[in-house]
Amino acid sequence: MSTFAVILPAAGKSTRFGGAGRKKPFIDLNGQPVWVRAVEPFRARNDVQQIVVVVSASDVEWFRETFQAQLKRLQVSVVEGGAERMNSVENALRSISDETDFVAVHDAARPMISPEVIDRVFQKAIESDAAIPGVPISSTVKRVAEHCIVETVDRSSLWAAQTPQTFRSSVLVDAYQNRGNNLTTDEAQLVERTGRAVHVVEGDPLNLKITTKEDLFLAEAILQHESRRSDASSPTPFNDRAPGS
Repeated sequence: MSTFAVILPAAGKSTRFGGAGRKKPFIDLNGQPVWVRAVEPFRARNDVQQIVVVVSASDVEWFRETFQAQLKRLQVSVVEGGAERMNSVENALRSISDETDFVAVHDAARPMISPEVIDRVFQKAIESDAAIPGVPISSTVKRVAEHCIVETVDRSSLWAAQTPQTFRSSVLVDAYQNRGNNLTTDEAQLVERTGRAVHVVEGDPLNLKITTKEDLFLAEAILQHESRRSDASSPTPFNDRAPGS
């Protein structure tokens, strides 16, 4: 069985989330911190042997103290992040066991990841060394300059990238070792620059990233809806059934 390590970057500044208080991966989402919801589907897998959460230097002590119970229960280690996402993931890579076959990088602010998406992207990574989930863009896309439309972009081949982005360990390490001063917004772009093909599997529109407060409200609504639907489909306990039913 192939083995996987999962890195969850959570060292960003959350500037688009707005307001005072803790960063978006650390806030509560229907009774659990966002980052915990992001971790749990991976911890449930037998092939995931290591999980690392990356937090900023200013948050490390607070994070370890505040979430001590969750870190122990989920067997998660904590690594100090860097100035940019690339630096944070690179720091985490140094803590990954040399015996790990694959590394998945998943946004700590994506709490709605499903086991089915993880299955698809992990299997494709095993087959092809590099895979990410994504969803086709359905909206009309405009290129804009100074608040004026420059052109309407053909969306037929456009996909929105998601995480977990998963790579054979040697592929991701090589991409980082050869990145130079390049800054990228995700690991797939870094691997693309080495000339390797990165395959895309079907993601999930509900695998949303909590970027703004509106995203949080949407995630809360989805979870509440799923909870009500689950309760409605559960069989009624025998003792609670009406006489004669």
